[in-house]
Amino acid sequence: MEKNKEQILRAPRGVEDVLPENWHLWRKMEAAAREEFELSGYYEIRTPIFEDTRLFVRSIGETTDIVEKEMYTFMDSEDSSITLRPEYTAPVMRAYIEYELYKTKKFQKFYYIGPLFRKERPQAGRLRQFHQMGIEAVGAYDPLLDAETIDVAVRLYNRLGLKGYKVKLNSIGCENCRPGYRKVLRENLNGYKSGLCENCQVRLDRNVFRVLDCKQESCKEICYKMPPIDEYLCAECKSHFGIVKNALTDIDIPFVVDPHLVRGLDYYTKTVYEITHPSLGARDTICAGGRYDNLISDIGGPPTGAVGFAAGMEATMLAIQNTTNVEMQCVASLPAPMVYIVSIGDETKTRCFSLLNKLRASGISADLDYEGRSPKAQMRTANKLNTKYVLVIGPDELSKGIVKIKDMQTGEERLVEQADIMDALKT
Repeated sequence: MEKNKEQILRAPRGVEDVLPENWHLWRKMEAAAREEFELSGYYEIRTPIFEDTRLFVRSIGETTDIVEKEMYTFMDSEDSSITLRPEYTAPVMRAYIEYELYKTKKFQKFYYIGPLFRKERPQAGRLRQFHQMGIEAVGAYDPLLDAETIDVAVRLYNRLGLKGYKVKLNSIGCENCRPGYRKVLRENLNGYKSGLCENCQVRLDRNVFRVLDCKQESCKEICYKMPPIDEYLCAECKSHFGIVKNALTDIDIPFVVDPHLVRGLDYYTKTVYEITHPSLGARDTICAGGRYDNLISDIGGPPTGAVGFAAGMEATMLAIQNTTNVEMQCVASLPAPMVYIVSIGDETKTRCFSLLNKLRASGISADLDYEGRSPKAQMRTANKLNTKYVLVIGPDELSKGIVKIKDMQTGEERLVEQADIMDALKT
C-alpha cells in the first residue's frame, strides 16, 4: 500500500538538500574559492556553528533586522543563550581575540566556507540555512587592502565564468563624520515619516541608517531623495575612499559609486561594497563586504583595522545557472569509476570483491554490482557510469586465473593474467 504523502517527513521550510547530482557545482565553487583565496595569502578558519548570543548583539547591532527578527536563538542552560551563526565575521573576530592571534602576528588573513542560519522569508537563492564563502583581512587600515578584497571577489567570479555582475561601492564614513550625517538624515526623513514602513518609522529614532538599508520599495524611493553621505565625509574618509577608487581603476575593475549603499550591519565603517547580478531580480546581491575598523574593539579586543567580504553560494549558483553555459551545468557530472567489475556466477563474487579492494588500494577507482543482477544489467550500469574499463570474471576466467578487460571507448577486449591486471590498466 502506498503511504499517505502527508505522512512523509520533509525538510523544514527554507532549507534544501544538496543531492549527489548537484554537487558538481558546489565542488567547483568551493575549489575555485580555495584556490583564489589561498593565491592571495588567505588561510582557512573554521568556527562553531553556534555562538554566545551576545557576540551577535554586540557586533551586528540590536536594531538590525538580523538581531531583531532573523536569529535562531535558544537557551543552552538557565543562564546561557546560544545563537546559530547568522554571519561569519563576528565569529572569526571572536576567535582572533580569544586566541590572542594579534600577539603572534597582528596582520592576518582568513577565509571560510560554510553554512549560516537566518529566519528569512524563503525565496530563490535566499534560504534559512544558506552558505557563504568569504575572506577577512585583519590588522591593517590601508585602503589598498579594501581594494584587494574587492579584487579577490572579482577574480573569484571570473574564475567561475560568471558574466554580467556589477560592483557597487560607497563610503559610510567613520565615528567622526557620521554623527553630522545622522542628524541631517533624521531631519530629512522625518518629513517623509508617514510614507515609511512601520519598521523604518521605528528606526528613525533607534538607528536611522537602517532606513537606508530597507528593501521596501516605498522606503527606497524616499531614501533616493536623501542627500548622499559623501557630502558629509571628513577629510580622512574622503582620502581613504579616493585611494580605493583609484586602485580599482588602476587594476581595471569597473565599479559604480552608489551613494545610498550602507549595508545592513552596524559594524561597517568607511568602505562598503556589493556585487550584484541582474538575473536575480530585486534581491540581486551575490557578494557584500566592507571595512569594520571598530568591530574588534567593540567585542573586547584591541583597536584593529579589518576588511572583508562574504559571497552567498546559493545566490552565486543561481546567477551562474541563469546566465552561464559552462561544463559545470552538464547533467552527467557524477564521478565515474575508472573500472567496473562484472561478476558472472555466485562463485566469482568473492574473487571480484578481493580484486576490487586491490584496485582501490592501488589508487584506481573501481566499483562492482551488489544487487545480484545479470551480466547484461551489470554492463548497462558500467555504460551509464561512463566507466573506462570493464573487468569480467566468470567461471572460466576464475579457473584459468585470468580476467577479461573491455575498453568501453573502443570496444576492444583482451585477456590478462590476474597477477598482471594492475600493469594492464596502467598501459
